[in-house]
Amino acid sequence: MYSQGDQLIRQLRIYDSTAGELEQYEEPQDEFTSLKILDRCPEFVPPINFAIVEDGIYRSGHPQAFNFPYLQKLNLKTIIYLGDKTDNYDYYRWLRDQGIDFHYLNMQSCVEPFMFKDDSVIQQALKLIVHKENYPMLIHSNKGKHRVGVLVGIMRKLLQGWCISGIFDEYGRFAGGKGEGDVEYIETFKTDLLIDKNTKPEFVRAG
Repeated sequence: MYSQGDQLIRQLRIYDSTAGELEQYEEPQDEFTSLKILDRCPEFVPPINFAIVEDGIYRSGHPQAFNFPYLQKLNLKTIIYLGDKTDNYDYYRWLRDQGIDFHYLNMQSCVEPFMFKDDSVIQQALKLIVHKENYPMLIHSNKGKHRVGVLVGIMRKLLQGWCISGIFDEYGRFAGGKGEGDVEYIETFKTDLLIDKNTKPEFVRAG
């Protein structure tokens, strides 16, 4: 019996031994012109569930290395991460190299209603959102669904005066109709937030 590692080595040796034969193969000439499909990845790829929230503020799932060129085009000044991962070292190096102001706000994933909800995390994020000098800004979680959806929903409610039905509709488009505890939390969340009229973004109606 061969181990999995031995099997991979054997496969690699077989591939190497046949590589020369493959290189010597010549396509037969005929009257038809063959089409060659080039397997090229797009140069600029947005993160999963990327979307524009308002002018200068974006939402998404966790950026991967192939998303970095796209994000550089946005000239981001601030990134808020609502999540629970701390081992994204390539991401942290990229943030440092770009000089982006990074805010890691620990928010655990939700199993039951209100289990992960931390009012102080939402309040910290809102304080960053109401200052336009922090823009352009990206808010992301791991998948860009529930945690970001909660924050955006509360922003719509408190800062923009959206109706609850519109907030739930937007939340559902990203969350896939799941998250009853989330929408209940959005509806009941309250906080006292000081807003400076001189520094607030144009889309903020409160203050």
